[in-house]
Amino acid sequence: MASGNCTTPTTFILSGLTDNPGLQMPLFMVFLAIYTITLLTNLGLIALISIDLQLQTPMYIFLQNLSFTDAVYSTVITPKMLATFLEETKTISYVGCILQYFSFVLLTVTECLLLAVMAYDRYAAICKPLLYPAIMTKAVCWRLVKGLYSLAFLNSLVHTSGLLKLSFCSSNVVNHFFCDNSPLFQISSSSTALNELLVFIFGSLFVMSSIITILISYVFIILTVVRIRSKERKYKAFSTCTSQLMAVSLFHGTIVFMYFQPANNFSLDKDKIMSLFYTVVIPMLNPLIYSWRNKEVKDALHRAIATAVLFH
Repeated sequence: MASGNCTTPTTFILSGLTDNPGLQMPLFMVFLAIYTITLLTNLGLIALISIDLQLQTPMYIFLQNLSFTDAVYSTVITPKMLATFLEETKTISYVGCILQYFSFVLLTVTECLLLAVMAYDRYAAICKPLLYPAIMTKAVCWRLVKGLYSLAFLNSLVHTSGLLKLSFCSSNVVNHFFCDNSPLFQISSSSTALNELLVFIFGSLFVMSSIITILISYVFIILTVVRIRSKERKYKAFSTCTSQLMAVSLFHGTIVFMYFQPANNFSLDKDKIMSLFYTVVIPMLNPLIYSWRNKEVKDALHRAIATAVLFH
């Protein structure tokens, strides 16, 4: 238990990704490049969907929100991580740590729910093509987006409120490159049992409901696609679904591995590597995964380039 005269630390010290001096600058350059690519591709996709009228459909509205989430996600984590490669004292203020934690939880759950909604959208488009315009109107689409952001916000509020009640008397050194659950719970001088229970309950609720929605949607999609006679329609459906399944597998696979592994298998060093994958690498990969085999996005890009050249 925390002692009565324990005061809240004004700063935390982040251990960073590595303490090897020889790796600091090379890693800084690598992750700066990744962050730059992440911002350019995600913001570029947001702009492309905004300006191209042919992409003003529910599928691309969801993709636009995924790109927005990934761009913000990366911005919440990566700049501070880049700073730890250059600073001798890798500090983050208490308020900064709390805000980073709140944003991280908010964006993780948002992406989790968004991927589920995108899977349902593909199910409706492929399995119920005649009813799709009535099922997934723009109004319904934006209500779903607002709903999932609201759920993610409330979830993050619950976890952050729990974190604010913890005391950190014995140590302020966070063994990570950002403020995540496990390293903060590890240095808490007060009981984290309730916090861990909330993480497990809400994590299970959101992650498992998302995975179940995605699995059911894709079972029906696959059963429908194999019955499509048109090779062109079959290729288009498989192309879209393959991209989504790749993104879903990367994100949910990493989350499940991170937060639902047995306690005796937990390792903070392994935790850092897996965290790096879904907070830094996946936000860079998502726009590439969704665009590289997507003819509509490629055509929209060609139209945008042609228009830019014409008016230059």
